Amino acid sequence: MNDVPHIPGVLTADQIRRSGAHLASLQLPSGMIPWFPGGHCDPWNHVESAMALDVAGLRTEALAAYRWLAETQRSDGSWHNYYLPDGSIEDTKLDSNVCAYVATGVFHHWLTTREDTVARELWPTVVAALEWVLSMRRADGTILWAREVDDVPWDYALLTGTSSIRHALRCGAALGGMLGDPQPCWRAAADRLDVVIQQHPESFEPKTRWAMDWYYPVLGGALRGDAAKARLADKWDEFVMERHGVRCVSDEPWVTASETAECALAFAAIGDAATATDLLAWIAVHRLEDGSYYTGIVYPDGVRFPFDERTSYTAAAVVLAADGIAAATPASQLFVTPV
Repeated sequence: MNDVPHIPGVLTADQIRRSGAHLASLQLPSGMIPWFPGGHCDPWNHVESAMALDVAGLRTEALAAYRWLAETQRSDGSWHNYYLPDGSIEDTKLDSNVCAYVATGVFHHWLTTREDTVARELWPTVVAALEWVLSMRRADGTILWAREVDDVPWDYALLTGTSSIRHALRCGAALGGMLGDPQPCWRAAADRLDVVIQQHPESFEPKTRWAMDWYYPVLGGALRGDAAKARLADKWDEFVMERHGVRCVSDEPWVTASETAECALAFAAIGDAATATDLLAWIAVHRLEDGSYYTGIVYPDGVRFPFDERTSYTAAAVVLAADGIAAATPASQLFVTPV
């Protein structure tokens, strides 16, 4: 394996490093990575950026990002939805998927660095987070989406969030096994989620206009093989604008680079590297010289929306997709092969 991803004709290793440097430039002294200068941070996209920092070779910055999560974690294992640069809380909601993703990130960090000491340092953070997530579980195995502080949870689960959570549970269990602290209950919970995702789509709040509900069961690993291929083929025409990318929602002509990059990873997971590479190539128009990416472009006018917004999570998603396609780092297959 090479150290940094390189996809001929699409992205060079130097461009990946530049995107990593852009993410590092956004990082605050606390370790927090906001969406853009002066913007807020949510823990899920913060983890996405930390993983991209590791792919780009910026290990110190990635570790600082995970230590920020450890320091800001609530006593019950959760995090609030949005934090501001001064450390204050913008949105107090507690989101199960947002809180689960730290397990994916820490396992990714260990795969990249093989630093057992760091993994052991962060392990209590992962355990507390996943135990809180499982406290939101319903009798059918699904995980309720969110709750307000000191209030009852929402009464429904989301397919995208659940797909990401099942992957996080498996990552956490794999990390625990490596540390000599196996968590069979996490794997059992993930197995149960697989059954619900595969066989009981009615268990989730309908969000079918959103692209993420289309590809996330594949990206999160709940669907594999022929079932995954059939799902991605079924709604290609609904969500993909040829030579532009993936629509955020099916009924609007707004291509978002992060959704396109994530979808590319889903195609990599079914072994379709050609389509995955095409998707990543199509969003080159979103890229700026400093390695940042415009969040979205509206077609056919080519208007950037939100206006000139360049988000950390967009650059991070592209970096992770490039690694999944190029198989450059030791963590490159985390979203491509079963955990």
